[in-house]
Amino acid sequence: MATLEKTNITVSARIKSPVGKIWKLWTDPDHIIHWNQASEDWFTPRAKNDLREGGRFSYRMEARDGSSGFDFSGIYTRIVPEKEIHYTIDDGRKVTVEFTPAGKETTVTESFEPESTNPAEMQQDGWNAILLNFKNYAESYYGKFIPLHFEICIKAPREKVYARMLGKDTYSEWTSEFNPTSHYDGTWEKGNLIRFLGTDQNGAEGGMISRVKENILNRFVRLEHHSLIMNGKEIPAGSGGDDWKGGSENYSFYDENGRTLLSVDVDCLPKYQTYFNLTWPKALKKLKRMCEQ
Repeated sequence: MATLEKTNITVSARIKSPVGKIWKLWTDPDHIIHWNQASEDWFTPRAKNDLREGGRFSYRMEARDGSSGFDFSGIYTRIVPEKEIHYTIDDGRKVTVEFTPAGKETTVTESFEPESTNPAEMQQDGWNAILLNFKNYAESYYGKFIPLHFEICIKAPREKVYARMLGKDTYSEWTSEFNPTSHYDGTWEKGNLIRFLGTDQNGAEGGMISRVKENILNRFVRLEHHSLIMNGKEIPAGSGGDDWKGGSENYSFYDENGRTLLSVDVDCLPKYQTYFNLTWPKALKKLKRMCEQ
């Protein structure tokens, strides 16, 4: 009996960014977590990528309401830097990604074998939505911020870690590594604005106003920065000072046999990269001590 050949599905996007930058954003896990979702209902809290022939990749994709999740994973079969990526998904389907430069622009083309469960049109729409998210990230979002990633394993259940991290009193304890007077005004309900505050050496109050974009109990929190506070007053973006508007912080809590892997992903202005790389690990170690007591 003759077997039916699979007809590949292709999606493509022309992106206003040079191929060197596109390659980095496509393959670096710290960037992948920012664009790898087909809709606002989903997100990628973690990504691993061993970019070499025979290397494995794994992107954890989860529904924001906690109803479902899966690992999109596979193995690379061919890598041509800044030109081609070939891989096989763990279900056996083959995928090819091509990067075609044209001056300061790049066309990204994905061709993949469809699975048999969902209609081909639905699959094409899903892959195309992710590619358009990548296009938006490469053209408008990335460049202003540097993505930073930190994680720590805590010998405590994630319910306790979540509570200690966000609690009104305990928050000030671990964030004192950033500022001894650190505290917040507001609540962590989705959609709310929170004022993160502290005083400088002259006693002037400063900080940041951020919106809670997502809060899934004991699992995931996402903040999006809105504006600064200087000398006790809100400073809109573009009105002076550092422009953090649009930047985000993601806190992910993973259960590992009664322990918690806490993962933190932070958008950072370049001038603060060294400071954050020194201070976030100290703050997380303090949080770990608090939770393990």
